[in-house]
Amino acid sequence: MNYKLITILGARPQFVKAAVLSRIIKKHDEVDEIIIHTGQHYDTNMSAVFFEEMDIPKPKYNLAINGLGHGAMTGQMLEKIEVILLDEKPDAVVVYGDTNSTLAGALAAKKLGIKLIHIEAGLRSFNIAMPEEINRILTDRISDLLLCPTDTALNNLEEEGYKNLPIKVVKAGDIMKDAVSYYSKTSSEKAKVFKSLNLEKGKFVLATIHRQENTDDLASLKAIFEALSKISKEQTVVLPLHPRTKNILKKNNLNYNIKIIEPVGYFDMLELLKNCSMVVSDSGGLQKEAFFNKKPVIIARTETEWVELVTNGFGRIVGANKDKIHQAFQDFKNKEFNFSINLYGDAVGEKMYNEILNLIETA
Repeated sequence: MNYKLITILGARPQFVKAAVLSRIIKKHDEVDEIIIHTGQHYDTNMSAVFFEEMDIPKPKYNLAINGLGHGAMTGQMLEKIEVILLDEKPDAVVVYGDTNSTLAGALAAKKLGIKLIHIEAGLRSFNIAMPEEINRILTDRISDLLLCPTDTALNNLEEEGYKNLPIKVVKAGDIMKDAVSYYSKTSSEKAKVFKSLNLEKGKFVLATIHRQENTDDLASLKAIFEALSKISKEQTVVLPLHPRTKNILKKNNLNYNIKIIEPVGYFDMLELLKNCSMVVSDSGGLQKEAFFNKKPVIIARTETEWVELVTNGFGRIVGANKDKIHQAFQDFKNKEFNFSINLYGDAVGEKMYNEILNLIETA
């Protein structure tokens, strides 16, 4: 009889990462995986076609919980996940990252005495005002197995005293590296946006701006867009923009010389990453994906969880500072980067699978 594993996901990037582990689980045929989609990030792109194209197992359960405050969302998820866990009786539960879905899944599993695995453990922004920071700290503390992406994540946990806790901590590497490698093989066939924009390879900057501290603060938003507009005098700036942010710009009559496009799917984003000269972003995940695609990243935040990108010169933290953003562009545009350094491991999914199987077998 196979072991039973439940994976709890709530956002599209989590599905992309989880697909790596799902393929390995299926290949070894020792574990039956059941996926719960909380519905936290409602995404019209996550249709049946999304799961087919991305080679991702369809969730057995879709809770459709979204558009609520943190308390209501996390509480409803906790309640519904608990019912499923009581019914399915899994040997272990896997959660990813730092969303409300992550914390709800972790709490539900732990309160029922089910073994809990946290992938992307040990990351810290040291900004407790971030909901994500609260979610990741609490999830780490109640997990049985922490799969860390980097030495920095390991060190964070060591400094927090995890060596004194009955929790196994392992540096497994970053599973997104496996995902980028896998999907890069077919992204050029499935992507359409890059070709439709008539862009020249290596002659445009890819930007994404979505964090609340930037979109909800008009001064910050204006500073970032003014910097991007200034950069666009030298290189085209392509910005897939969320409708909410687009409406803020429209409401305040803010117009910039930037190529604003609709939000794009994963294959289109990969092709834009492959072909741009550099990235300007406040996203956490995109910082690493830029590195995996051998592109430097200008980080429009005041901190980053991926500090090794900054310490090794592949990223620069600039906040919402117009002059710092533009200066980083000037410094990066003619710089030669050596991306051969291995910051995030290899065969990450296989390592994670072996650690998860070992946890279940020794329970």
